[in-house]
Amino acid sequence: MKDKIQESFTDIFDKLLGWMTAFIESIPNLLVATIVMVLAFYMARYVNKWAVRIAAKKIPQESITKLIGRFSAIFVVSIGLFLALGALDLSKTLNTLLAGAGISGLVIGLALQGTLSNLLSGIILSFRSKINLGNWIETSGYAGEVVDINLNSLVLKEYDNSLVIIPNKTIIENPLKNYSLTKKMKIAVECGVGYESDLELVESLVKEAIESVYHQNDNSEIEVYWTAFADSSINFVCRFWVDAENAKNRLDAKSAGIMAIKKKFNEHDINIPFPIRTLQMNNPINLNRVNLEKSKVDY
Repeated sequence: MKDKIQESFTDIFDKLLGWMTAFIESIPNLLVATIVMVLAFYMARYVNKWAVRIAAKKIPQESITKLIGRFSAIFVVSIGLFLALGALDLSKTLNTLLAGAGISGLVIGLALQGTLSNLLSGIILSFRSKINLGNWIETSGYAGEVVDINLNSLVLKEYDNSLVIIPNKTIIENPLKNYSLTKKMKIAVECGVGYESDLELVESLVKEAIESVYHQNDNSEIEVYWTAFADSSINFVCRFWVDAENAKNRLDAKSAGIMAIKKKFNEHDINIPFPIRTLQMNNPINLNRVNLEKSKVDY
């Protein structure tokens, strides 16, 4: 019995001695791994600041720049971790971590497919030069000023000051009209004049009215096209160029054009008719007979 107990203590002592010997032998590798991790940590902080500073020059959204900085820092730390495990001769552990990261990434990606899609779309939108904060855009049935592009959504401020939050994925997958990409916009004003009007005179007056409000530069012309013989008027459309970047500028220009045309028409007695309905009776009504029959009924 004593021999077995002594043999057990001897085995334990040998194992402890072996572990201590292995630890002492691995101290240089442990020091190397520690130095690598410390360097990776400090490099990650520097890379984070550097990435944020570089990204801020291209991306105005602070949330996106911080995300890029964090991803850069995580990448540096991950490299440091793999190098440290390699220095400790833990290749099996390294392979296990890689396999686990792959499986975990697949599971997380499937579970958060919608969120990750919006996240990636937000990063793509941040790098697009044709859509920036302050632009007036129209997409997915909404129109307004871009006030924010965050990790998950784009925020529009409509003309009535209401905010519309649109998922980034929707912005990427649907057509988008950006009014702020150009400094000029063509305005169309539709109107009609009476059939008795001199069309050549009307055309000349319309051009004079618009020219007095918006002078056309760069050899641009004020266009007047007659479009239809309507029920009560002969309709036309006037098109002209203005300096505009958003929907409000377009409305202001159209409103000013309408007022200028109406004022010019008033000065020259040009009629802008409203719809008229004429009733034609095939059988004339004898009012005397109607009054006589009515008096008999009353009697």
